This record gives sequence, structure tokens and C-alpha cells, in this order.
Amino acid sequence: MKTKVFEYNYYQGNSHIYSNRWYYYIMMALGMALSILWVIFVNAKPFSDFDYYYNLAKEISRGFPWGDTYTSVGYSIVLGGIFKLFGASVLTAKIFNLCTTLVNYLCFKFILSKVNLKEIDRKIIFGLFVLFPNNILFNSILGTELIFTSIMLAATCLYFSNLRFKYFFIGILTGLNTMVKPFFIVFFFAIFLVDIIKHKKLIWALRNCLIVLIMSIIVISPWIYRNTKLMGQLTYVSNNDGIVLYINNNSQNHLGRWMPAANVEDSIVNKPEYKKANRTEQNRMLKAAAKKWIKSHPIDFVKLGFKRLASTYFVSDDVIYSTYGSGLNKHYVYALFGFDSIVRLIVFLSTIVYVLLYSLKTLYSIFKGRSDELDKFKLYLIMLFFMFTSVYFVTEGQGRYSFPEIFIAVYCCYFSLKYLLHLLLKVKGIKA
Repeated sequence: MKTKVFEYNYYQGNSHIYSNRWYYYIMMALGMALSILWVIFVNAKPFSDFDYYYNLAKEISRGFPWGDTYTSVGYSIVLGGIFKLFGASVLTAKIFNLCTTLVNYLCFKFILSKVNLKEIDRKIIFGLFVLFPNNILFNSILGTELIFTSIMLAATCLYFSNLRFKYFFIGILTGLNTMVKPFFIVFFFAIFLVDIIKHKKLIWALRNCLIVLIMSIIVISPWIYRNTKLMGQLTYVSNNDGIVLYINNNSQNHLGRWMPAANVEDSIVNKPEYKKANRTEQNRMLKAAAKKWIKSHPIDFVKLGFKRLASTYFVSDDVIYSTYGSGLNKHYVYALFGFDSIVRLIVFLSTIVYVLLYSLKTLYSIFKGRSDELDKFKLYLIMLFFMFTSVYFVTEGQGRYSFPEIFIAVYCCYFSLKYLLHLLLKVKGIKA
């Protein structure tokens, strides 16, 4: 009799565990179903950068050269490997996107399990992430953002794990992600800031960030060697940071978005010395010209910077990219664009407010010597947000660039709106 009572109490007491698990599985299944349906019924075609990545991946799968140092090729190398195994096609690339989306779900689920949250908050945040429109739309886009986000989320999983040599493995992932987006090499500095602010141990924080930096350099060094040998002079992971800086920082660029380099007044790309130079030399010329313009036009640069951020966080480029060439009715595209724009406005605006307020709280805690009381995960999120925002402020604004920040946005947005609701109820005299 006692055994039966014990068994009954055991299963009753642990039933919430199984219900919690089922919630996450159901949400992931729902997210994957919506993503698969989107890929099937909205057959978007790759164009521009996406077409470049796709064609380069096909060439890599056939044994041709892995790019000419113009841009980062990490995504194309991985996709080329997939094509080598399963055959080169847009459908194969989209199936790979779907697999990557599932990995993102699992990573974010693990991350939330390591954060001190009420279960109801954890469930809502996870649901918002899975059903965020761009996480569904992006499965049709052959861009770098999905795999970049997966590697970053994997690094985040490691960072909040109890793995003994986690900084060593974080460094490897940082190096791999630098092959996808070269600016990610600065991730080590974000980790340093979080560790030093939260734990106030300078030597320990320096050791950790140096491990990440050194390992990431080791990972990318074969590619730097390859590019240097190819160009005959020291060359980084890619050579396109100069052109990006140049076309986005000039007197003819009024939106902070892409424009033809030849349209810049007295454009350097039209000059004989530029045309004769190799990729690395061209990159240096473009960066020098861009920096010269920035120094002589500081106010215009700042204005363009904020326009770039507005494009990144509030323009629904993903809708256009994920429906391009699909033949989807324009009215549906416009409706989806409007819906996604509203979602973006709410989510990213509330995120920006939350990040700014928590940044002020962080500065106050540091000043008072109570930084150890700060929430480490929130501190990590705002450091990442500032890292991305700083890069886009200086370089280029596109809606797809905010994709890796979705997990940051849904977390910050949820608590921002929850706090706002609490204040409204308090004003009306209602208990939250």
C-alpha cells in the first residue's frame, strides 16, 4: 500500500516536469511546421549576395577555388560540403536552413534552462522566439545569418554551461563564426566585459578572454595564410570591409544602405590605380577613403549611423528577401511586410529602451561597487546588443542584419513590456 502511495505521489509531483517538456516539444514542432510550409509554398529565389553564396557553394562542391578573398566564405564552405554530400540545389540549401533553425530552437531552450526565470516567463520567451516571424521567413533565404546565429547560440550555451574548458571551445566557435562574419572576432571583448563587471576578477577575466582570442586566431590562421599567399601580402579573412565602409560613408549616400560604389562622387573605383590593384590593395584604398570622409564629415557620419540602425531594426527587408521571385501575390507581400514591420517596431523599440535602462543600472551598480548583484545573462545580452549595434552604426544597415539579435530582442522585449504592464496596473490600483 505504501509503495502505491509513493508511486502516486512521485508521478503527481513530477507531472509538471513532463508537461513542461511537452510544451517545448510542441512549440518546436509548431515552429518547424510553419517553417516547412513557408519553404514549400513560398519558393523564393536567391539573388544578389544570396545568389553569390549559392553559386560559390556549388563551385566549392565541384572542387573549384574557395573564393577570391573578396568576401567571407564560411557559409559557402559549409553549404558546399552539404552540396557535395546531397547534391547542389536551392532546395538542399533550404532544407539545411530548416535543420539550422531546429538547432537554434534547441540551443535557445538550453540557454533559457540556465537562466534564473519563472517557468511561465521561460515558456513565453521561448514561444516568442520560435514564432517570431523572421525565424520562419529566413528559412527561404540563402544568407549567412542562420548559420552565424547557430554558432553564436552554441557559444552562448557553452558560456552559461559548467564545462571545465568552455573558454577553449568558445574560442574555436568564435573563430569559425569569424569565417562567416569577420567582425565576430571581437566577441572575446564582450566576454571580457561581462566577466570583469560581474565577477570583478581582472586576471581571471583577462585569462578567459585571451583564451577565446588566441583560439579564434588559431582557427582562422590557415585561412589568413591562404589569403596572404593568394594576394602576396598580409590579408585578413576577407577583403570586403573596405567597400562596405566606402559605399556607406560618403556624401552621396543619404539612407545608410547599399549603393553602387561607382556612384560616389569622384569614386575611387573608377581610378586607374584602383583597377590595377589586387583585392587587398583595393580594400586598403577604400578604407582610407572612407575614414578620410568620416573625419571630415563627423555630423553626417553620425546621421547616417542612426539611419543605418533604423534600417537594421525597423525595416522588414526579410519579407522582401524571403518572397523574391516566388510569385506570391503582391497584396500578401504588402500585408506581411506591414505585419512584420509592426512586430519589429514593438519588439526592437522596447528592446532598445530595456537595453538603455539596464545599461544605466549597470553603470550605477559599478559606481556603487555592487556589480556582482547584476544578472549575468542580462549583462551578456546588452553587451552583445552593443557589439552588433556598434558594427552596424559604422558600416551598413539592412533588416537581415538584426536576425542574430532576435533571441536578445524577444528576451528584453518580454521583460520591458511586462514591466510596463505592471506599472499600468499599479497606476490603476490593480494587483499584478
